[in-house]
Amino acid sequence: MNDTRGGFVATINGPMQCASNGKTPHPTDSSPIDVARIRAAVREILEAIGEDPDRDGLQDTPSRVAKMYAEVFSGLHNDPRIHLKKTFEVDHEELVLQRDIEFSTFCEHHFLPFSGKAHIAYLPTGRVVGLSKLARVVEGIARRPQVQERMTQQIADLIEEELAPRGVLVVIDAVHSCMTIRGVKKPGTSCVTTSARGLYQTNLTARAEVLSLINGLR
Repeated sequence: MNDTRGGFVATINGPMQCASNGKTPHPTDSSPIDVARIRAAVREILEAIGEDPDRDGLQDTPSRVAKMYAEVFSGLHNDPRIHLKKTFEVDHEELVLQRDIEFSTFCEHHFLPFSGKAHIAYLPTGRVVGLSKLARVVEGIARRPQVQERMTQQIADLIEEELAPRGVLVVIDAVHSCMTIRGVKKPGTSCVTTSARGLYQTNLTARAEVLSLINGLR
């Protein structure tokens, strides 16, 4: 849904699909990810925790995990900047804000998932990118072992480098399962990170406008 008011464009997203046709991609024999090695490693882990990898419920688990890893870590072998190569000339140099881009990724510290929403704002200089491409950038950067702080910075850096806007602000709000199911075990805890470039680093008023719009158009 697009919401245009007061000189800016805001896009509010629903749940994302993993592929343009709505289907989940599956690894193939040509995948750069070594699924056979993952299968063997998962079987070894099952034995190490005292399980029987040959029992009925676990026989296909190594293959399932290998296929899952090939999918959720596919971003390691794809460059997300390709989604920002095609731009469009428009007479619009005010705020473009895309909110609520849902994502899931894996924390590289415990290899447990964290998920949430990314919000991306930029000030174009006469050229804009298709709104779906911003979502694809988030998806591409999420499909690799991550930490939230670095993920936020990588998205901001990529948009700054490829679109050369006057300013970029990326906000990510996520829930980490390493905080909810293990260790400190604090369900309901979320983490918010921001990364600003250009005008949004120096102009606190402009930055506050974006943050208010992220939280205000509900």
